[in-house]
Order: sequence, then structure tokens, then C-alpha cells
Amino acid sequence: MNVLLASPRGFCAGVEMAIECLEEAIRCIGPKIFVYHEIVHNRIVVDRFEKLGVTFVETLDEVPEGSVLVFSAHGVSPEVRRAAHARRLQTIDATCPLVTKVHLEAIRYARQGYDIILIGHDGHDEIIGTLGEAPECIVLVETPEDVEKLPFAATHKLACLTQTTLSMDEANAVIQRLRQRYPHIESPATEDICYATTNRQDAIKAILESADLLIVLGSQNSSNSRRLMEKGLSKGVPSYLVDAVGELRLEWFTNVETVVVTAGASAPESVVTECINYLKQHFDASISDAVLRDESVRFPLPRELQKLRNGGSISAAG
Repeated sequence: MNVLLASPRGFCAGVEMAIECLEEAIRCIGPKIFVYHEIVHNRIVVDRFEKLGVTFVETLDEVPEGSVLVFSAHGVSPEVRRAAHARRLQTIDATCPLVTKVHLEAIRYARQGYDIILIGHDGHDEIIGTLGEAPECIVLVETPEDVEKLPFAATHKLACLTQTTLSMDEANAVIQRLRQRYPHIESPATEDICYATTNRQDAIKAILESADLLIVLGSQNSSNSRRLMEKGLSKGVPSYLVDAVGELRLEWFTNVETVVVTAGASAPESVVTECINYLKQHFDASISDAVLRDESVRFPLPRELQKLRNGGSISAAG
């Protein structure tokens, strides 16, 4: 068996920052820390922090007043920030800067009187946070068919934003239909889809033609990981999304000569190593690196953490 190990893969800069942020908070404060939603969408990562004593919550009612609360990489709405302030929570914002960019674009367009078409997946944490910035003037669409249901006239003052973890093909299909129906729709000068999401999709697209099977390491609730699996399926390649090596099934590899292995932007490299070792052990696999491009992006820790590192303290959300 030949295994093509796609690169770039695994942690993106936003995920690395969020994880480092939580690790540093534990080092400075101790593990009695609460995180609003999963810090990143990966079960392995979340389990590790839970074992250290971190508590992940779905509502702020679960957080005792005055506690330390970390906002996840996916961002939160202004309503959540106000609720945290009301509970006198000490907050650390680990929102990915690329998600923050979309939030700021939503605020800017809303202030300028635009109605905003937000392309993304209903219920995703990132979408919930972005919708909360201007709920009175943002409409969510997921497919080109949803564009047909929009109530706006062709000349209406509209702007378009996208979830950062979408497939480029998926987003472009909706954007193309939007531009056909609303030729004057505005969009940001730079695209919203995360560079890392695009890089990981491009990396497997470049090698899928030679693949008999695609294995994506990542969690089922990870949007960018699911897009990688869907990319393989769209090319007719049997594709599986798994959290860890224990979910692999020997029957998937029957009559398979070439396997492409990648990892979503929130999946740790340790699970990739375990997968490679599994394929070596069971199939005497040879491993080849398939590097599309290098990534060198780094995001600084939020200023709250920088204060803690320097012996300072953090204040309640405001």
C-alpha cells in the first residue's frame, strides 16, 4: 500500500492560537476555567482539556459568577458578551482573527444600511456568532436554491459574507447565483473563507486522482473536516471522516493500493501519526509526503493572556 500524506493538514493558525490560549490560561490561573462551547471542534482536543479540569459549557448559566470564561475559536455574539458582563465573568477571547474579520464586516455593512446575505451552515457556532452582530439585517443561505427564496429586489442594497470554513466550490456556487440575481451585491475586498480551509482542500484535490481511498482525521462537527471528506466523495473516492485510529475499519482497505491521508484544521498531528502507524502495521504501507504549499501564518495570543503572562489580571467582560 502507498500512502500519500497531504500537506498542509491539521492545525491552522487560529486553532493553534486558541489551544495555546487555553493552555496558557491553565498555566497562569489553574484548570478551574470554563470555555463557552468547544474551544475547537475536535473531540480529542476537548477530551484532553476536560481531563485537565477545564469545563466546557453550552450556556452561561452553567458558569459561576466571577469565574474565568474563554470564548472559543468560533466567536460569540454581542448578546453572549453582554451576558458574560452581567455575570461578572473574567473573559479571555480566543476567537480566530479571521472569524473576527467577518464579524467586523457584518457590523460595517449593517451600519451602512445594507441587508447582508450570510453564506454558511445553520446552527454552526461561527454562524450563530456572526448572525448575532446584526440579526435584524442578516439572512442566512446555504445553497443556490435558497437564493431563489430571498425577498429582495434586484436593485436592493445587499452585501455578501461567508462562513470561514466552507468549501470554495460550495461557496462559489451560491455566490455565482447571488451575482446573477443581484448584480450589484457588495462583498469584502478579501474573501472570508479561511486560507487554511482552502489550502487543505487544494492539497487533497491535487492528489485525489491517484487515490483509491481518502481518510480525513477530524471530528464530525468540524465543518472544514467534513468539507474535506465531501471533496473526496465528489470525486468518486470512498472517503471517511474519523476522530482517531480506533474508528478505522480493516474492510475499508480491501483491494486498496493508494490511500490519501489528511487532517482537518482542528485535528492534532498525533492522530495522523497513529493512523500512519496503523497502516504500516496492517498493510506494510510506504509513506510519501505530498506537499502543496507551506504555511507560516501565526496569530498572537489575545491581550488578556499577555496581561496574565506579565503578572497582571483580567477584568470582567464589557
